[in-house]
Amino acid sequence: MSAKPRLITTLAACLVTAAGLLVASSAQAEAAPPLGAHYDDSGQNITFAVHSAAATRMDVYLYAKAEGADENLKVSLTEASDVYSGSVSVADLNEAGITGDVYYGYRAWGPNWTFDESWKPGSEAGFGSDVDADGNRFNPNKLLLDPYTTEVSHDPLRDGMTDEGVYASGPEHRVKDSGKVAPKGIVLADAGGDTGSAPTRPLKDDVVYEVHLRGLTKNDPDVPEGERGTYAGAARKAAELAELGVTAVEFLPLAEGPNDQNDATADSTEGDNYWGYQSLNFFAPDRRYASNKSPGGPTAEFKRMVKAFHDAGLKVFVDVVYNHTGEGYAWESGDKNTYNLLSYRGLDNPSYYSLTADKQGSWDNTGVGGNFNTFNPAAKGVIVDSLRYWRETLGVDGFRHDLASVLGNTCQHGCFKYERDNPDTALNAITDAMPARPADGGAGTDWIAEPWAIGDGTYQVGNFPKGWSEWNDKYRDTWRADQNKLGVEKVTPGQLATRIAGSSDLYGDDGRKPSASVNFTVAHDGFTLKDLYSCNDKDNGQSWPYGPSDGGSDNNLSWDHGGDAAAQRQAARTGMASLLTSAGTPMMTGGDEHLRSVRCNNNPYNLDSEANWLNHSPDADQSAFGDFTAGMLDFRSAHPALRPDDFYSGSDGNGNGMADLDWFTPAGAKPDAGYFDSADNHALGWRLDGTEFGDPYDAIYIGYNGWSGKVDFTLPDPPQGKTWHRVTDTASFAEGPGQVAKPGSEEKLDGATYGVNGRSMVVLIAK
Repeated sequence: MSAKPRLITTLAACLVTAAGLLVASSAQAEAAPPLGAHYDDSGQNITFAVHSAAATRMDVYLYAKAEGADENLKVSLTEASDVYSGSVSVADLNEAGITGDVYYGYRAWGPNWTFDESWKPGSEAGFGSDVDADGNRFNPNKLLLDPYTTEVSHDPLRDGMTDEGVYASGPEHRVKDSGKVAPKGIVLADAGGDTGSAPTRPLKDDVVYEVHLRGLTKNDPDVPEGERGTYAGAARKAAELAELGVTAVEFLPLAEGPNDQNDATADSTEGDNYWGYQSLNFFAPDRRYASNKSPGGPTAEFKRMVKAFHDAGLKVFVDVVYNHTGEGYAWESGDKNTYNLLSYRGLDNPSYYSLTADKQGSWDNTGVGGNFNTFNPAAKGVIVDSLRYWRETLGVDGFRHDLASVLGNTCQHGCFKYERDNPDTALNAITDAMPARPADGGAGTDWIAEPWAIGDGTYQVGNFPKGWSEWNDKYRDTWRADQNKLGVEKVTPGQLATRIAGSSDLYGDDGRKPSASVNFTVAHDGFTLKDLYSCNDKDNGQSWPYGPSDGGSDNNLSWDHGGDAAAQRQAARTGMASLLTSAGTPMMTGGDEHLRSVRCNNNPYNLDSEANWLNHSPDADQSAFGDFTAGMLDFRSAHPALRPDDFYSGSDGNGNGMADLDWFTPAGAKPDAGYFDSADNHALGWRLDGTEFGDPYDAIYIGYNGWSGKVDFTLPDPPQGKTWHRVTDTASFAEGPGQVAKPGSEEKLDGATYGVNGRSMVVLIAK
């Protein structure tokens, strides 16, 4: 391997730039500056700093325009402890013709492409190989985005720029210069602006509303046209979502990623990326979602949005993607040479990506690109530092981590090994740097994991460190199978009971609480709530605007209920009611309150169309379901017995003759092991002792009938002096206004039994 150039030991090295100016490089003797581009306190100098463990030369190129022009200035940086840095005065920038916004990118040389004095953009001087034995992929013809920039000028591909080859290595592309077209960092002053007073309630008291930011308002006629699909538009929905009853909005990824091409291929899915799981930069809010796209506009607008949600009492969560990046993988299987070089890969491929054992390819547990090398200190630093920026500067309250098992990987190259308790994993570094919010609320950050990836032992449901909550797919699949696959899938009452009570089998053994179980019936991945009960199979090949989309699971545990629309709506109500009466942290998907449908497409990641945009003109049935959802959200909020701090004990904690949680057969008896463990039983009742939770009512009773026909439930005795009153019945006979009774209007029941219709649920309170 070539050695790094000898460091200059004077206080500053004077380097001649393209414009003939003298620019000071940072001194060896000084401490390494913070990574990224930063103005000094005077605002008259900018320091640039970027990590690379293998580079042998690094230049920063500075531009007055984001695209279409050559650089105005370039500076060769000096290295200390794997950080290349240098500073430029504003006066020198002005003299070079940069009098406004400052755009920049890096060109890097290394062992596989050494610096040659004769090199110029578009030449092959110094080239050795596209990739060397150590996995280095340096190519100075590719202008590279700073991993620490806090805003990005534009996407690599967009309307008018669709040639991906300019960013690629390999024999056909390596000499193509990307300088005029590449995304560039923008130098911003420190972001000001207030994000309001953040809620501190415990996660157990939250209901998470997962939604795409653009889709939330893109089709909303009540939002000004210029703000639809933007941070500003989303801010206008804060009060409405608070009124619905959700408490935390969780946006699909908002970090800058390649999605401007959606507009270049209008009325088509070709090359489109709607969901956003292809981050190019982990710090920058996506410019596409800003109504003000000028430099600094996305950051300021994002912070105003966060303040609007905080002012309405809602938390803001963001879905983050640290398992891979938007640089992608090899252009063709078996081709080790042709890869896109946009940022990390061109700066320090072996530090930022997990590679195959021979370091010639990508190690992939994501299915959409090589693993981000989360165990490497440099990559781990980007993760922690960017999360801290979103948390402390942008005001975000919590994060859902996509394919989060990759954050627990301890093998950098040639393998994957998940280690929950290794203190050096990204998983543990994150919570060390930003402690989780305590289970009883207060200061802290809410951390949520998607606890799986693809292969190599990545499925880790129930096995994340303390401080992490997890998407609970066992909750999802148990309820789906019981509702939709009667006589096909075997589900026991005991399995249902375990999920209803917070999944102590997954989260109780390591001291975590029920809130560690993020319960969901549907998510952005897969069918919507309506489609779960309206589709037998996926239909992803349909034409625009509802397709075509590739991929998508074939194991959906869905059923169309024989095409009976009323039965489909009943099933959706039962699914929503079960979610909102289970212990844990419930998550619903945006639009499900109005029975949003994507017409059986279960992987619409590429549909930037009305198929994914929320409908803001619901019909009568959809409005009725919205009222039902709001009613159940209010009911959950009003009853702490449904939101326990700890797992139910099944014992009588206050001597009133009721356990905190009692289970019942439809006959009113306590179920024995034979009943609980038999997949031939499909009905279950349970009673919560409200007095042990400070609940406004002494008891809550819920009866669920998974059979196709009506079952008479013998009700347990209510507390002395009380009678059972019906809050809701999800059955079709009750559909319509007031299906969830408002407090004080619950219907008093006469008699000791209640007939629960097939595939429905009843909720009672004792008063």
